[in-house]
Amino acid sequence: MRKVSGLLLASERRAIAGLAGLYASRMLGLFMVLPVLALHAEDLSGATPLLVGLALGIYGLTQAALQIPFGLVSDRIGRKPVIACGLLLFMVGSVVAAQADSIGGIIIGRCLQGSGAVAAAIMALLADQTREQVRTAAMATIGLSIGVAFAVAMVLGPLVATRFGLTGIFWFTAGLSAVGLAVLWKLVPPAPRRSRHRDVGLDRGQLSSILGRIDLWRMDASIFSLHLILMAIFVAVPFRLVDAGIESAHHGWVYLGIMAMAFVAMVPLVIVAEKRRRMKTMCLGAIVAITLSLIGLAGFAEGLRGLMVWLLVFFTAFNLLEATLPSMLSKLAPAGAKGTAMGLYSTSQFLGAFLGGVLGGWLSQQWGLSAVFAGCAMLGGGWLMLMIGMTPPRHLSSEVVALDERHRDDALDTLMAKFADVAGVEDVLVVPEERLAYLKVDRQRLDEKALAELVAKGGKQDGA
Repeated sequence: MRKVSGLLLASERRAIAGLAGLYASRMLGLFMVLPVLALHAEDLSGATPLLVGLALGIYGLTQAALQIPFGLVSDRIGRKPVIACGLLLFMVGSVVAAQADSIGGIIIGRCLQGSGAVAAAIMALLADQTREQVRTAAMATIGLSIGVAFAVAMVLGPLVATRFGLTGIFWFTAGLSAVGLAVLWKLVPPAPRRSRHRDVGLDRGQLSSILGRIDLWRMDASIFSLHLILMAIFVAVPFRLVDAGIESAHHGWVYLGIMAMAFVAMVPLVIVAEKRRRMKTMCLGAIVAITLSLIGLAGFAEGLRGLMVWLLVFFTAFNLLEATLPSMLSKLAPAGAKGTAMGLYSTSQFLGAFLGGVLGGWLSQQWGLSAVFAGCAMLGGGWLMLMIGMTPPRHLSSEVVALDERHRDDALDTLMAKFADVAGVEDVLVVPEERLAYLKVDRQRLDEKALAELVAKGGKQDGA
């Protein structure tokens, strides 16, 4: 089989580094406020636990509403202008929040921050700038940068707030936006083309079929529940740390230790899930661990050590699901529909963040901190019941075949049948207007020789 080098080109390295940095810095700005807002709300007029929760999660509502439209607009007018507009909106929201002296002003600022919904446009630009055979690795780099941004935010947020207050965090995020604009225009190379990418962008023609898939609904429900719980508990976790005798100035170091240990504990679990094909087992185990940790936090009476243990359990399971849920979604999505499935998945994530903030604030206001953890534990139980019936995802990989003129001699149905007849090819979508064929293959069964012969008769094959 003809192999295309998977080594990154210089332009691809620049694009990946620049766009991963953009994505990570934007998420860093959104996350930094999580561990500190509840503690600093007493300095804001009109603050109540419900409104604090709304301020934490409101960015998710505007993200969910605007990320798909921003991505579609970028198909028409270009990626960089849309990303620049989103960064400017994020900067404006940061400035509004930095100057606010009321919880209402913080809510407006966070809402504006979320309206800079450029995730889809950034991913599309990355797809424009990378070849199919390196795109999966490029997307994984973006995912890794988000995880790193979250961990850094948990540490940096309390440190900045201790020195400069809540206002300092928002001025810091405004500065990150300015740096992001400079990176976008100076370091990210111009896109050689602007194309629709079915494995990255949303295709409205595929929505109905994706929405009808219960297995994909389970993935959406999982990321929705995960981020709902995450956002809700940050209404209460900072106060638990204070009650355990840890001053707010030292919270960053506590999060640093917990995040580091959680990452180390998560890595072997991811390896088991991927290499030993135990995706369902690891997923269910993580949900159980999250639910148990929430029960432990709700009935917390074991001092600082108990609090640290439960938080470590929670964040280990959280990191495991953050790493494995997108992989499961990729394996479940039909050929050529991963982008559409991922768009709905991301929308579910942001909606979960929004409702989690509101739910956490409401529970805290009505019944106190323990009610936040107890309510989230109940949600965890329902989530577990939903996922028990899931079918373990098959371990399929994606292939993208570039068609050339010789493939045009075949009728569409004939060409799809030829690919489907190759052993190990489980799903096929041929898109003549894109001159691409999207395949889902079982690499353990794949007849690479037969696929190579088919490709050699009329095209080239790129792994994705």
